[in-house]
Amino acid sequence: MSMQAEGQELAAWARMLADGTRATVCLALLDGRAWTATELARVAQVSRPTISEHLNLLVEGGLLTEVRQGRHRYVKLAGPDTAELIEGLAALAPRRTEVANSLSAVSKRDAFARARTCYDHLAGKLGVALADAMTERGLLDWSDGIALTPAGLAWLADLGIEVEPKRGRAVVRSCLDVTERRPHIAGAVGAALCGHALQHGWVSHIPGGRALKVTGSVRELGLPVGVVRELLPRV
Repeated sequence: MSMQAEGQELAAWARMLADGTRATVCLALLDGRAWTATELARVAQVSRPTISEHLNLLVEGGLLTEVRQGRHRYVKLAGPDTAELIEGLAALAPRRTEVANSLSAVSKRDAFARARTCYDHLAGKLGVALADAMTERGLLDWSDGIALTPAGLAWLADLGIEVEPKRGRAVVRSCLDVTERRPHIAGAVGAALCGHALQHGWVSHIPGGRALKVTGSVRELGLPVGVVRELLPRV
């Protein structure tokens, strides 16, 4: 295929995200769940027929995949690579300063920035702090991209984490954080760390979004005491 033909294909693919409704759908699906068309129509503030048209385009274009249970249709992001692409694009987009006009809005904004999921791995200040701590301790090597060191493998084993990357998925990769504008950890390692933290109650989902509540036990991830203190919810 010629470079010109590849460019045309890339442009056609990019046009799928060049729409506010479709972009909103993809951002909502970063929580890793499968959503119904009705739920996504509510989030995007469009009608059911309109959201169905957009979902069909995204499924046909390979950004979303369809899950059916009986008569019910759900959609979700096609996979972790798609999620990391969406998060990375959102991080690179110019950000407008939003004014929170209520205590509840301020609380939600701060919680989202402190800790959240990015598909199946940790993001926000927590995710970036984890990447920094692992780097400082020699668990990650950034000399040629990003790689887990032997010390990193031993540390995961000590935590009781077994990394089993799926076919076609990197063991570890960086993902540009949308709020911190610095990398957090994705790939099989990022997913394993997130799952471990949720399983042990170091973090827990806050209903209504991707934000996570952090407990003091998150220090088990090797984070400095001062960083853990900053991540704890305000009281």
